[in-house]
Amino acid sequence: MNLIGEALAWIFSGDSGQFDSIPAAIGVQLLYTLIAVVIAGAIAIPLGWYIGHTGKGRETAVAISGAARAIPSFGLLILLTLLLGVLHKPEAAVISFVVLAIPSLLAGAYTGFEAIDRRVIDAGRSMGMTESQILWRIEVPLGLPLLVGGIRAATLQVLATVTIAAYIGLGGLGQYIIAAIPLRRFDILIGGAILVAVLALVIDGLFALLQHLVVPRGIRAAGSAQPQRRSVRQRRAEAIAVGAPTAPPAAP
Repeated sequence: MNLIGEALAWIFSGDSGQFDSIPAAIGVQLLYTLIAVVIAGAIAIPLGWYIGHTGKGRETAVAISGAARAIPSFGLLILLTLLLGVLHKPEAAVISFVVLAIPSLLAGAYTGFEAIDRRVIDAGRSMGMTESQILWRIEVPLGLPLLVGGIRAATLQVLATVTIAAYIGLGGLGQYIIAAIPLRRFDILIGGAILVAVLALVIDGLFALLQHLVVPRGIRAAGSAQPQRRSVRQRRAEAIAVGAPTAPPAAP
């Protein structure tokens, strides 16, 4: 408990010593996270929507997502730093974090569409809606909660992993953890870990609120009235969006 108390005292003292100030380190942590998630979203979300809308390429997307999840971020960061050179360390870090974020974003985009009851889409077609109208008026609004869940998972993964950027001198909250080890400043080390955890919890809480708000009002009312009627497809889609393993569907 003494170490935790000393870590909290260091956080609230405002004396960062030879390190960047805590607000500056948080800013770097959030900046790299934002850049990586935005770039990954620009790549993965349109692709996921295409897969979910057309039903084409799902197996390929699952295989690519699984392979990307298996890549060790730290090893990729070091490899890209060596390949691109020390003058391009920020670019190497961003590429590493983009690769980490893509699987959750891709899964959230296409599983959001897959969780939609096909009868709703068929009803839209029977009313004469074009494919573009079905996409933007039915599939995107109804698939948004799972997409936000994918963004939430990707953001938290990247936010935690940005900590290793300090290993190649890019700052962030990881500098307190990495630099404090040889200095045997365990108060700073634990303080850095606490800051990363608290920041992740705050971001997660904000995304949880956003995920609740983007649920269409009619579905939210129906879900609160009949919570037991969530389909197996919806539960499996939610699990895939956050990267959790799912049981295979039962045989008929």
